Amino acid sequence: MSHANNHIAVLRNSSSPEGAVSLSSARECAKALRQTGFQVSEIDIDCNIASKLKAIQPNVCFNALHGPVGEDGTIQGLLNILGIPYTHSGVLASAIAMNKAIAKNIFFSRGLRCPIGKVVTPISFKTRQPIEPPYVIKPVNQGSSVGICVIKKGDDHQPIWSEWNFGNQVLVEEFIEGRELTVAIFDGNPLEITEIISSNMFYDYEAKYVKKESRHVIPAQIPLSIRNEAISMALQAHEAIGCRGISRCDFRYDDTKSNSGTLYLLELNTQPGMTPTSLLAEQAAFRGISFTEIVTRMVSNAQCDY
Repeated sequence: MSHANNHIAVLRNSSSPEGAVSLSSARECAKALRQTGFQVSEIDIDCNIASKLKAIQPNVCFNALHGPVGEDGTIQGLLNILGIPYTHSGVLASAIAMNKAIAKNIFFSRGLRCPIGKVVTPISFKTRQPIEPPYVIKPVNQGSSVGICVIKKGDDHQPIWSEWNFGNQVLVEEFIEGRELTVAIFDGNPLEITEIISSNMFYDYEAKYVKKESRHVIPAQIPLSIRNEAISMALQAHEAIGCRGISRCDFRYDDTKSNSGTLYLLELNTQPGMTPTSLLAEQAAFRGISFTEIVTRMVSNAQCDY
């Protein structure tokens, strides 16, 4: 089937802290769209992005952005103004999901179990520990585990705050022992549950993208009760935030203290990695959905906020 008259602008942001992820997603999505017959332009966003889009006049923007501007509702608002339909979630859902503290408050209000935590400032660490270790330090508004640091019991080190480039808010959460699980949602339906086995204490940016020291087990070998709970929590989180298209929820499954264990929702990602080997694509393939079908359906369902 030819889509030659449908011009797709695949947006990427190479200068983001997650620039390598964005470039990889953009390259693979553009390749899949071209193979399907779409006319594709790959656009690196900058302060001239509105002029670039007006010049080429795409029918749809495929959002392959990661990190601030691309995930936080900024680009979504611009595309609403320009009247160009786009993939993934809209302004409000993107902004909420990108702010981990606000998203957690919404999850808590829906009765979803999350690690206990609070937002503090970097300077507050000079006088006392914000909570009892072990705990996790996270930027409030970054993705791909950028900036994450785990403080264990007995540790006398902290992040080098003079090199902290993620604002004056720090999310501190209790560290949950156990296993990493993730559930992707596609067109309102859960795909599968993957267990991520990594040599790192936490599935951080290095484990994901640099050394790639992780193994994916699909479907995750977990009790049926935990499977059902993970799928239910992912769907509830997706709906509570108001996501559309795709999302991915990451969980920590602590099976160290009881027979069935306890499941914790860590966060929701409205812009998960989009390559044929990404977690979402692996789950889709497990369900018989090709990567080409994913991106084609996303383009077909692209829209502005109304």
